[in-house]
Amino acid sequence: MSFIALIPARMTSTRLPNKPLADIAGLPMVVRVARRAAASGAASVTIATDDERVLAAAAEHGVSCILTRADHPTGTDRLSEAAEKLDLPDDGIIVNVQGDEPLIDPELIDAVADLLKHHPEADIATCACPLADAESLFNPNVVKVVCGSDDRALYFSRAPIPWARDALAGGERLLAPGLPALHHIGLYAYRVSFLRRFPRLPQGTLERFEALEQLRALEHGCNIVVHRTSRPPMAGVDTPADLERVRAWYADHPQ
Repeated sequence: MSFIALIPARMTSTRLPNKPLADIAGLPMVVRVARRAAASGAASVTIATDDERVLAAAAEHGVSCILTRADHPTGTDRLSEAAEKLDLPDDGIIVNVQGDEPLIDPELIDAVADLLKHHPEADIATCACPLADAESLFNPNVVKVVCGSDDRALYFSRAPIPWARDALAGGERLLAPGLPALHHIGLYAYRVSFLRRFPRLPQGTLERFEALEQLRALEHGCNIVVHRTSRPPMAGVDTPADLERVRAWYADHPQ
């Protein structure tokens, strides 16, 4: 069973204006992302954008791109519209590759798609890696996930979970030895049937408080399976400093 890679790309970014078109070694960032995704086993790669400038840049570099509405509250809603425009079947699989991940590992894209293929009961597949230190465990910007023995996601949180009661009883901030703490990596594979349902699901209370969109799926009884990787992926681009870091990487790794 093949899968489709979709790349949602919005031009509105407060920290890095016009981010999808930021130049990285002579190519717009979103085109770099598309080329990384094309190195995976995806049957096709398509950008889903709300801006004509992204559409034009994709066409210039031979990348498939479709125009979607500008009023989508989340990237998943944008993917839902894209799936309809592409007339994808309900049993199809879409991997959501973020448009600001120009260093995404193609093998990780394959891994989440493959996991969903082998879990027919699941609606979504995502991935996680072990947390490296206590700073990450207690950092609310690092999303954590806890899983069952079947690698099904039980909960996602910005809080330090699981909580090592005895090790933290004295108020220290530490990563207890052997704690199965996982850093959630925001790469998702979806069944098209789920994407068609998602825009109709009301936002849940947990999602509202945690500001984590994946909790909406859990609150509505959807199954999420988690691929565990031993190493964290290379960081994406959120700030001008991130952009310079990625530019430096491409300067050292000409492609």
